[in-house]
Amino acid sequence: MLSEKSEFRVREFVLGIEGLALLRTAVDADDDFVARRVEEIRKFASGSGEGLPGGGASVDELDLGAGYAAWAGRYDSLPSSYIQVEEPIVHGLYDQGPVGTALDAACGTGRQTEALAARGYRVIGVDQSPDMLEQARRKVPDADFRQGRLEKLPVDDGSVDLAVSTLALTHLPDLTDAVAELARVVRPGGRVIVSDLHPFVVSLQGQCHFVTGDDSLAFVRNHVHLASDYLRAFTAAGLTVRACFEPLFNGSLAPGGYEEFIAEAARAAWRDIPIVIVWEAVKPLEGEQS
Repeated sequence: MLSEKSEFRVREFVLGIEGLALLRTAVDADDDFVARRVEEIRKFASGSGEGLPGGGASVDELDLGAGYAAWAGRYDSLPSSYIQVEEPIVHGLYDQGPVGTALDAACGTGRQTEALAARGYRVIGVDQSPDMLEQARRKVPDADFRQGRLEKLPVDDGSVDLAVSTLALTHLPDLTDAVAELARVVRPGGRVIVSDLHPFVVSLQGQCHFVTGDDSLAFVRNHVHLASDYLRAFTAAGLTVRACFEPLFNGSLAPGGYEEFIAEAARAAWRDIPIVIVWEAVKPLEGEQS
């Protein structure tokens, strides 16, 4: 379902990035860097920001179903600094095995399904979006794809060795039910791997916009989940956390994105900020304490 249209304020966005860059470098920035930031802030604040694409853009907030239907066709072609820093960690956890049956929950276009299958896992992919599943089936035709929601997975109790959900839980207002479902379908001794947008990024930036098939701007809402929220959800589901990773921004900006027009400020604003959080948890064996 569509919400009412709102405006993505491009000028205010770039001013915010410029201000964050100054805030984070207030002690150790050199005078020339500060002067360039102040000059750009004056230019954009006065409305004379040359090269800045537009003064604003209409943007739709889409629910999960409509959002991923609109996103599906372009999802794999969009560069993502989040995926760049997330995949080496998540794939490294896959490589620790043992290889068995894996669930890719909220599988989207099959990014992780493909990585798991390439490592010899038998993979079940679940997503609520038929459009995303269509893309995933093309990518990994031998996987078992099923339509369903994170909060009610169409998978039997204790039937998989590994349950994975990547960059998806941020779209849920609450983690509890989804994490409980991941724990339910994993056998005792099995693992749960979750990656998500880091709460720092969601708190600072808010929503991640994308271009739909008709070239309009849209977003699916991200929610802030603190580390304590994840820990409570894992504990409530009877899982034991084994590892947590917080990969940092790697300096990569989306080509053609608004931040490219203020690249120096953007890189200074996000430098050394964790942009993704990755969790590995284990379901205790029968009789073990969680």
